[in-house]
Amino acid sequence: MEFIDYDKQYDVIVVGAGHAGCEAALAAARMGCETLLLTINLDAIALMSCNPAIGGLAKGHLVKEIDALGGEMGKNIDATGIQFRILNTRKGPAVRASRAQADKQHYRLRMKQVMEQQERLSLKQAEVTGLVVEGGVVRGVDTRVGVRYRGASVILTTGTFMRGLIHVGLTNYPGGRAGDLPSVGLSDQLRELGFAVGRLKTGTPARLDGRTIDFSRLEPQHGDDPPVPFSFSTDRIGQPQVPCYIAYTNPRSHDIIRSGLDRSPLYAGVIEGIGPRYCPSIEDKVVRFPEKDRHQTFLEPEGRDTVEYYPSGLSTSLPIDIQWAFYRSIEGLERVEIMRPAYAIEYDYVDPIQLHASLETKLVRNLYHAGQINGTSGYEEAAGQGLMAGINAALRVQGNDPLVLDRSEAYIGVMIDDLVTLGTREPYRMFTSRAEYRLLLREDNADLRLRERGHAVGLVAEGEYQRFQKKRERIGAELARLKGTKLLPSEADPDFLSTFSLTALQNALTYEQLLRRPDITYEELCRIDPHAAEVPPAVREQVEIQIKYQGYIERQLDQVERARKLEGTPIPAGFDYGAIPGLSAEVREKLAKFRPDTLGQASRIQGVTPAAVGILSLALKARG
Repeated sequence: MEFIDYDKQYDVIVVGAGHAGCEAALAAARMGCETLLLTINLDAIALMSCNPAIGGLAKGHLVKEIDALGGEMGKNIDATGIQFRILNTRKGPAVRASRAQADKQHYRLRMKQVMEQQERLSLKQAEVTGLVVEGGVVRGVDTRVGVRYRGASVILTTGTFMRGLIHVGLTNYPGGRAGDLPSVGLSDQLRELGFAVGRLKTGTPARLDGRTIDFSRLEPQHGDDPPVPFSFSTDRIGQPQVPCYIAYTNPRSHDIIRSGLDRSPLYAGVIEGIGPRYCPSIEDKVVRFPEKDRHQTFLEPEGRDTVEYYPSGLSTSLPIDIQWAFYRSIEGLERVEIMRPAYAIEYDYVDPIQLHASLETKLVRNLYHAGQINGTSGYEEAAGQGLMAGINAALRVQGNDPLVLDRSEAYIGVMIDDLVTLGTREPYRMFTSRAEYRLLLREDNADLRLRERGHAVGLVAEGEYQRFQKKRERIGAELARLKGTKLLPSEADPDFLSTFSLTALQNALTYEQLLRRPDITYEELCRIDPHAAEVPPAVREQVEIQIKYQGYIERQLDQVERARKLEGTPIPAGFDYGAIPGLSAEVREKLAKFRPDTLGQASRIQGVTPAAVGILSLALKARG
């Protein structure tokens, strides 16, 4: 096919406009690059294909980090969220997480508007069918209608669209998601270029008609009041908030599901892709946990101006007649009407082991992959990768070194390191347990960890950066003040001393020592310290956490310091592992296959022993 060259050359071309594509395109354009975003359907920019929500356990951490670096996701949910909740409030600060329901259409439209208004960013509707690769370097993309767009770098964020196949029972048809065409041709070319292309599966529940649900028989669940924003730039959430509702499956629901298993594509062997371990379909839950007689679901509104509800946790690919019976077996849903059926989708992904930590592919220079193409699941995981790919493509065009976040700096760093070091055979989801330094990587300190990085690459505006600096200075000043201010037993309020069993106190205590006690927070400190009441809530939170967890935090910082030597030792490209005596055949094989960029990455490959890392370290030293 003859291609017509478009009359403009771009710095960065982004393929796909899901959550990864949006962050990638905005980052590149904001960093000064002429950026082109190509997508099959411009009306589906930032569309929430599955649950109408942002955040959750560990995912909230990712959104806070995206925001701290200068991304858009946190601001977008703050402007369009209809219920905000902080999860795990009774647990320690490391595992507390923010989550918000979104007005699904409002979320999409606001993101589209932000992108349309962004300087140096062009949006075009086109299906990308191939890459232009010359001498191992990507030079642009080809589209279905015969137009070739040339660019210095390309970021693929294809989501579930590459050879997407939708399943409802034993019926299946091609689609990138319900209502959208798939992308055909691109994954075949990636295979020809030498990429390991695999198949994954994900699923989504039916969308239910709220007019046919009896909410009086369900338990309402309200959000936090006042709602706490995601973005460090948002002062307050102004829009009205709405409740979700809790419902449960029952033994009859489970019998109905079992009766349809012979027509389930999952159990009839029609689906070959591996599904998400931590977000299984309802038929998977019923088969895997036969002892459970009920499963919980949250009925989540899809927006303020629609009657559609999303029954979270009830995704399925069962035949439509089983879907009708199953959803109607739930109390309160006896007369429910399905507006959009549940379905499973299979799609192609590329094993992320073939990426550098910058998300540039090892096989084709200046080609970056982000989001579900790397085998991840979730909007937040995709957005974090998209942001980093956008930053690194822009840095490459500008002739600068890539920005790689360490495992001790960010959940984004943990996620990308897991993907590029270990690869994945199933949809990857972020968990707090994946981070070995999770006490350092809290939601509340994401700006203290990453604002500097975002500002350095040009993504954090000057006003936002000054606001951050002011907050950081106030935290330092308050920590110093508490360390230097003392409670003298002779002058203290007797009521305060007796409440906190301090009546026998002989020597003075600093306010820092008082705050270190588990039973004393800023609220209690206000009784004896008039200055405490004037400290802004965000500063209070930081000061209190840093004081109460100081010992644990210092211990983790020591661990980070010890690991830094490994992380910072690069392994040259093309390094000959066969020439190192002392390495076992298995270790050589693993290192040659995975091609780690650093000693730290090598140490995390399964089967590479600490002894092998020591031998490799000596060999690298000998080479200078």
